[in-house]
Amino acid sequence: MKIQDILSETRTISFEFFPPREASGIPAVLGKIESLKSYSPNFISVTYGAGGSTRQFTEELTIKSKTDYDMEVMAHLTCVGHTVKELDEVLERLEFSSIENVIALRGDPPHDQAKFLAAEGGFKHASDLIRHISEHYSFGIGAACYPEGHPEAVSLDYDLRYAKLKVDNGAKFLVTQLFYDNDDFFHFVDRARDIGIEVPIIPGVLPVLSSKQIRRFTRLCGASIPADLEAHLVKYENDDESARAMGVEYATYQVQALWDAGVSGIHFYVLNRSYSVSNILDNLQLDRHTS
Repeated sequence: MKIQDILSETRTISFEFFPPREASGIPAVLGKIESLKSYSPNFISVTYGAGGSTRQFTEELTIKSKTDYDMEVMAHLTCVGHTVKELDEVLERLEFSSIENVIALRGDPPHDQAKFLAAEGGFKHASDLIRHISEHYSFGIGAACYPEGHPEAVSLDYDLRYAKLKVDNGAKFLVTQLFYDNDDFFHFVDRARDIGIEVPIIPGVLPVLSSKQIRRFTRLCGASIPADLEAHLVKYENDDESARAMGVEYATYQVQALWDAGVSGIHFYVLNRSYSVSNILDNLQLDRHTS
C-alpha cells in the first residue's frame, strides 16, 4: 500500500534502520526489525550508508522485510554514485519485489569527498530523481525536508522552496530531519503551508543514545540543541546509560506534544537500537486513528 494512502486513513508510526557494513550483519538487523514488529509500524525504511556504500545490503534488507516479514517498506534511493541506468535497474528490482514506496534523496557524499559530485550520467538533485520516478514508475514517493534548513542551503527560504520543488515534481509526503525543539517543526510546517506545500509532513525523531552521539549528529545535519537538552547532555557526558534513560524521557515528552498537536505520524530514527523506541512507545501507547 502506498504511504500517502496509509496517511489518508491513519496517523502513522514508522521506523528507520541502517544496513550493516558486511553481509554477516544482515541477520542482526533483521532481528532488530522483527523485535519492533510487535508495535505494528505502518512502514519501515532502511538507509544507504554514506556515499551509497551499503546499497546492496539496503536493497536486500528492504526486500526481505517486505517478503519475509510482510511489512510495508519505504526503499531509500539516492543519487550518489548512480547513473540513471543504474537507478532504473534498482527501481525495476524493487518494483518486481512488490515494493510500493521509495524515499528519493540526493544523498551524502562519500567520506573522502568534501562535497557532493553527481555521477556521470546521473542526477544532481533529489528533485530530479523524484521527477524521474514520478514520470516512469508508479511508486509512492517520499522526500526529505529540514525544519532548521539543510546544512548546504543558502537560506531557510531557499531550502523551503526546494522542498516545494520536490513536491511539485511528485513527492506525496515529506519526512523531516531530526530536531529537538518542537517549535522548529511547527514553524517549518506553518511556512510550508504558506507557500503551498499541502502534502503530509512527518516529523523525524532521534532519541538520545549518548551525549557524544547527539552532538555529532546535530553537527552533521545542522540541527540545534535546546538549552534544556544541552544541560542534560552535559550532566550525562560520561554516562551513556543515564543519557539513554534521559533520552527516552525527553523523546516521550517530545513525541507526545507532537502527537497532541495532530501530526500526520512519527518517524523514529532507530539506529538499530530498538530499546529506546520500544520504551518510548510503551510509555505513550499512541492512538493512531484519524478523527
